[in-house]
Amino acid sequence: MLGWAVTFLVVALVAALFGFGGIAGTAVEAAKIIFFVAVVLFAISAIVGLLRGRSPTL
Repeated sequence: MLGWAVTFLVVALVAALFGFGGIAGTAVEAAKIIFFVAVVLFAISAIVGLLRGRSPTL
């Protein structure tokens, strides 16, 4: 998911560079939403892993 967030961020930067403000704004908002969803899912996964008593794998 973080890869998608970075992709949308790059699209936003390229669109802003070429002057497409609407597309850039939409891409930035999509990147923000995907980033926060990824952070929330990571936190949930970490909490569930701790509650199940499994050691983290690296």
